[in-house]
Amino acid sequence: MNRTFKLISKLLVFTVVFWHNVLQAQSTKTSLNLEDIFSNGVYHQKGFGPVRWMKDNNGYSTLEANKTYGGNDIIRYDVRTGERIVLVSAQKLIPQGETKPLVIANYSWSDDDSKLLIFTNTRRVWRYHTRGDYWVLNVKTGQLQQLGKSVERTTMMFAKFSPDATRVAYVSKYNIYVEDITTGGITQITYDGGGGIINGTFDWVYEEELDGRDGFRWSPDGKNIAYWQSDTKGIGTFFLIDNIDSIYSKPIPLPYPKVGTTLSDVKIGVVAAEGGSTKWFDIPGDPRNNYLARMDFVPKSNEVMIQQLNRKQDTNFVWIGDISSMKLQNIITETDKAFLDIHDDTRWLDYEQSFTWSSERDGWLHLYKVSRDGKKISLITKGDFDVVSISCIDPAGGFVYYIASPDNFTQRYLYRSKIDGTGKAERITPAEMAGQSNYQVSANAEWAIQTFQNAITPPVISLVKLKGHKTVKLLEDNSELKAKFDNLGLQPKEFFKIDIGDAVLDAWMIKPSGFDAAKRYPLLFYVYGEPAGSTVQDNWEGGDLWHQYLAQQGNIVISVDNRGTRTPRGRDWRKSIYRQIGILASEDQSKAALKIFERYPFIDRSRVGIWGWSGGGQMTLNCLFRYPNIYKSGLAVSFVSDQRLYDATYQERYMGLLDDNARGYHDGSPINFAKNLQGKLMIIHGTADDNVHYQSFEMLVNELIRYNKLFNMMSYPMRSHGIYERENTSLHLRRTMEKFWKDNL
Repeated sequence: MNRTFKLISKLLVFTVVFWHNVLQAQSTKTSLNLEDIFSNGVYHQKGFGPVRWMKDNNGYSTLEANKTYGGNDIIRYDVRTGERIVLVSAQKLIPQGETKPLVIANYSWSDDDSKLLIFTNTRRVWRYHTRGDYWVLNVKTGQLQQLGKSVERTTMMFAKFSPDATRVAYVSKYNIYVEDITTGGITQITYDGGGGIINGTFDWVYEEELDGRDGFRWSPDGKNIAYWQSDTKGIGTFFLIDNIDSIYSKPIPLPYPKVGTTLSDVKIGVVAAEGGSTKWFDIPGDPRNNYLARMDFVPKSNEVMIQQLNRKQDTNFVWIGDISSMKLQNIITETDKAFLDIHDDTRWLDYEQSFTWSSERDGWLHLYKVSRDGKKISLITKGDFDVVSISCIDPAGGFVYYIASPDNFTQRYLYRSKIDGTGKAERITPAEMAGQSNYQVSANAEWAIQTFQNAITPPVISLVKLKGHKTVKLLEDNSELKAKFDNLGLQPKEFFKIDIGDAVLDAWMIKPSGFDAAKRYPLLFYVYGEPAGSTVQDNWEGGDLWHQYLAQQGNIVISVDNRGTRTPRGRDWRKSIYRQIGILASEDQSKAALKIFERYPFIDRSRVGIWGWSGGGQMTLNCLFRYPNIYKSGLAVSFVSDQRLYDATYQERYMGLLDDNARGYHDGSPINFAKNLQGKLMIIHGTADDNVHYQSFEMLVNELIRYNKLFNMMSYPMRSHGIYERENTSLHLRRTMEKFWKDNL
């Protein structure tokens, strides 16, 4: 009896202590709130760099704060010894007469490492900061000089050293200049820029859809400059309207080619670096119905390689052009029954007698080796998998290093294959690093800066020795952020697959904390669904705290990747949506929803919402209007309502030409099905959206009014596609979205 009493007493003490510890742990948990996510920077993610591998491959440079002078020092670290050397002190970057060093937005070394080019005082051009001021530091003498003293401040773009580092070329206000570093003499080498003519950079659609920004190249001998010229006259002009920065509205003209309309007249020319007349390549085809998507000099030559896409973007003509004779030779013509993407994976090999080339010609995206004349093409990476991106091509070692994920399409790992095409693909990333990794690899492929992450792990950045994948130094582990995330007590994303009959789709789910399978929860789908991206990825994504927050409000959140999304599942997967954007994808999403309802009885079918941004906004509208019996509410942000309103380059790539696919454009555009709205709808747009114009929003509003459909709407004045500019915008946007879901989900 006494023994039993002691046992019970111990059990009671243990129970009291256990529950005391549980309650204490719960009391220290942090609640997730929108202010901390979108205003207070509580969950700030740390990075490392930017990193530049040194030319000797034995070290890398990075930026570190200088506590004495402010600004940043440029530091070199030796990868073998860890030795830290200050290459350039912030003190050396203080202009004469100033007290503070230049703010380094970007920097580059001359080929001989004798000079440093610094980009500072930057300005945003559409999406990126590509305009500003440039300075040159002579590392040996310490002389710091500003370039372009006779051009307007903050107008300089894409400055780069000549091969011998005696000059710098740059673009200012649509013209190209060459400046002698020693004398400060400036030679203007194009004069017709402005008034619709653009030299050395690109119009809006080339930047957005073809990643064209830097529009000129030095020849290897430094004697000439090859450049793009765009004539935007004849392109339709869309006007953004600024109603809030003065008492009168201000129109902002934007040359923007919409579906089926006139494109820029783009050509490539060559001019002597000392000035003179430009010689133009006579590239076959109507310049307003083709794209000159890429151009670069072949190393150690006076030849350029030019990639010319036709308007439908199903044919890529690859030309070699001699800048002396201006003669052209077509060495490859790549075709596809659907569409082609441009890949920047060209590397010249074998003393410039062959080059690497990416293609989907065997059904998977692989790297090939092509002879100089284009007659011999051999496969380098072999297997039923896609090469996601090239990390390093190492001719001396005989390998190409690349990111792939043959077995799990939500993850990414480093592989390597022999350049001669023999043997099998070899995985480099260790098996225990489940998730996504990318690598900045040294030129000799001995070292790399690895960034590892997954859905519950913020980026961990390490210096690794690739042989054996040995971690040499931890550069940043974001441990503080990880601790904050873990302390929230959130439910991690659960990845799963859905068989809809036609395909097996990847998906994830977030459940509320304290989830009870016996209860019934409202369901919110997050969708993108277009070929430009993917939502179902095992990466950090900032912790996906917005969706975690919505889950904490008592919702199940699910995202599904339909067919056609940008995932490494082969050509047929990605191109299944050709000519039917918005049609096949919304059908896949609806089938997935029905399968999810069958599988998970804790979902309340009467409370199902869907939301998305940009292409995801369009998909939200298509799902809500086409499948009103499935989706009861929807929130669409920065959406395309009518595909004819979007830019020609993107939309025609995936839908074909309007004259040839009028039915597809009609059926893929949600505005044509707005009359079917039955559930609750909210639409949100920025009035200064240069990407998806506010016109799309207003046209849909007009159509909904026509059919007497009631809905909610919110406009953000002078905000762009991302709706983040100006004070308090991000928080206000999320509060607006939150209120809609609380009221309607």
